[in-house]
Amino acid sequence: MAEQTSPPTAHHVGRAQLLVCAGTGCVSGRSLKVREALLEEIDKRGLKDEVKIVATGCQGFCAQGPIMIFQPDGIFYQKLKPEDVPLLVEEHLIKGRPVEKFMYVPSAGEPPIPKLSDIDFFNKQRLIVLRNRGLIDPEKIDEYIGREGYQALAKVLASMTPEEVIDEMTRSGLRGRGGAGFPTGVKWGFTRKAPGDDKCIICNADEGDPGAFMDRSIIESDPFSVLEGMAIGAYAIGASHGYVYIREEYPLAMERLHIAIDQAREYGLLGEDIFGCGLNFDISVFRGAGAFVCGEETSLISSLEGRMPEPRVRPPFPAQSGVWNMPTNINNVETWANVPVIMRRGAEWFSSIGTDTSKGTKVFSVVGNVNNTGLVEVPMGTTLREIVFGIGGGIPNGRKFKAVQTGGPSGGCIPASLLDLTIDYERLGEVGSIMGSGGLIVMDERTCMVDVARYFLEFLVDESCGKCTPCREGVAQMHGILERICAGQGRDDDIEMLIELAEYVKDSSLCALGGTAPNPVLSTLKYFRDEYTAHIADGKCPAGVCKALIQYSISADACKGCTKCARVCPVGAITGAKKQPHTLDRSKCIKCGACYESCSFDAVLVE
Repeated sequence: MAEQTSPPTAHHVGRAQLLVCAGTGCVSGRSLKVREALLEEIDKRGLKDEVKIVATGCQGFCAQGPIMIFQPDGIFYQKLKPEDVPLLVEEHLIKGRPVEKFMYVPSAGEPPIPKLSDIDFFNKQRLIVLRNRGLIDPEKIDEYIGREGYQALAKVLASMTPEEVIDEMTRSGLRGRGGAGFPTGVKWGFTRKAPGDDKCIICNADEGDPGAFMDRSIIESDPFSVLEGMAIGAYAIGASHGYVYIREEYPLAMERLHIAIDQAREYGLLGEDIFGCGLNFDISVFRGAGAFVCGEETSLISSLEGRMPEPRVRPPFPAQSGVWNMPTNINNVETWANVPVIMRRGAEWFSSIGTDTSKGTKVFSVVGNVNNTGLVEVPMGTTLREIVFGIGGGIPNGRKFKAVQTGGPSGGCIPASLLDLTIDYERLGEVGSIMGSGGLIVMDERTCMVDVARYFLEFLVDESCGKCTPCREGVAQMHGILERICAGQGRDDDIEMLIELAEYVKDSSLCALGGTAPNPVLSTLKYFRDEYTAHIADGKCPAGVCKALIQYSISADACKGCTKCARVCPVGAITGAKKQPHTLDRSKCIKCGACYESCSFDAVLVE
């Protein structure tokens, strides 16, 4: 008789969990195909009873996606492809040997085979809002409940009055994470005290800043935390209905939000008589059309009511008269996601984190010229240096840090001399920037700060609703001056004119879009005025960005004749034999920069 053999088994005692990131960034990198390949391979190997594969939300380290975390080992796998799966299963699951070539490459000082807890990107963060990221399937309410979900709502409904909830929120010191930083508990109190039986709450998920993806990722990773926070807010304020205003460009977040709402209703956590405590509250989803001005509360309300998204004069404030004239409270996604943790762990715990005036943590999307792009959460009071170099891993290719822009198009550019600035609402305001919703764009030495200001003003010109003259005309005039400066046609009085226009727009615009629109101009003038002067007086772009003010050439001494620059030049302006120095014909050059970007020997010069 032939000898019988048992099917291969995983080397673990108990079940292994493979946590596959299914946030937008990783999904675009085919992470769902990786998950499918894992399911097939696990089934083929007869390991279905021993291995659980979980599609999680965004795990934060977007630069390394598609990502998979192998538990209980805590091994972090990066940039996986479906064809990597058979080897990964064979080596790690069957033989118990982590596959180094699929791992995150550690920085100096990290173990050669780092676990999740060893990687600076993760271990330097403190998670409150993102507490469940990468740990649960965001489409399964049971997994959220298993992580203490809905305990806060149960506690509130069973043992606290609405006034006690508002007092707890006020003492916690939580400030609105959507940009303005207004105290959340105070705002809730205004809405509760406003006359009227019908009240409404809104979750603003319409983040429109270039490079910002905090709210999207929170909803994709943990939509139930937002819904629970809104239910607590509804009880405190006295609202029976809420809206999530989410931008149309977030299909995955929207899908998971609908799933979460349906499951919460099925479990009796939305709808009538929640927890049998008499709370009637439900949530609808409203899809926005992507207008940046809807970040302003009254514009959002106008859009939700089916009208043009334009701001209105205040007072009355939304807390007094908002959606369909009902007292309305609006907070953004991150604010609502903080609420359950505060109510469960207490105001004193939350207020012990952060600074004297800015409590808790803040979620940032770190993008630009930085090694580790992604989503991070740090305590208020963390320095820019800790984010850019500690978590972000510094600047790629050994280049120098030049500036960081916070607060989106309405924020400011902060120079290298202020790298040790602590991040909170007051400190950022003092240096000419804002917290905003949490976008953080890192720039290196090759960034032209005049061009940066021009780019953000161009965005704001397109996004202005046009209702008030200062914003409609003033921002367009500033943009026109910046366009002229970048084109090499700057005038001697342009800097003074920019400052005059900026102050006018800032002081007289109807809403915060116009009021903060001059920040990119004023902050770059404050810290990088020499670059404006070089453009106007010297006809030079020091960073080598503005096409009208630069010329390309090739250094005969540095060129190795690899031919890469000639191959990428779209107009045939570069010639030369292999392994011989090349030459560039300036009469043909269109200054696209392809040769500069492709050269591995710094032989392409920008003058």
